[in-house]
Parts: sequence; structure tokens; C-alpha cells
Amino acid sequence: MVYAVVRAGGRQEKVEVGTIVTMDRIKADKDGNVELAAVLLVDGDKITSDAKSLAKVKVTAEVLGDLRGPKIVIQKFKNKTGYKKRQGHRQELTRVKITGIK
Repeated sequence: MVYAVVRAGGRQEKVEVGTIVTMDRIKADKDGNVELAAVLLVDGDKITSDAKSLAKVKVTAEVLGDLRGPKIVIQKFKNKTGYKKRQGHRQELTRVKITGIK
């Protein structure tokens, strides 16, 4: 069993070939593929975490589409001062499917 832990935006995700992951918006090349940076690689009983060895590891993914996350509402309120502030945010996301770990 081969899997890797990759950097996905500000987080880390455990991925195998065929896994579909939703991460922060990333740009794909003209073919719709992206390459993710591996943080850890597990190949059966062999675990690789050395930065020099991981530089040779390629985790490729195919972009399935761009989407937006749920809307969150940020409200600030201070009692007795008349201060109210309301702000919203929707995160830009990309859904990718892992195609290879080499």
C-alpha cells in the first residue's frame, strides 16, 4: 500500500492514487494537471520523511473543477458603544483527483 501526505494549501492531506481531495484554489497547467509537494511517503514498510529524498517524489493530480466553499458570516459587536460590524467570506476551492505517486 502506497500513500503520501501532501501539502494542500495551508493544510496537509493523506492521499492515495484515486483519492479525490478538495483544497484551496490552485492553478493547473494547460492539460489540467498539478503537481503537489510531498511531506511524507509510505511505501509498504518503508517510510520516507527526509527532505532530500522527498524532492524526487512526484505526486500528480488532475483538476476536476473549481468551486466555492460555504459562506461564513463574521459579526463583531461591542456592548453599549454602538459598534457593530458584519462581514462575509466564501473560500475559493479546487477539487482534484490523485493520478500518481512516483
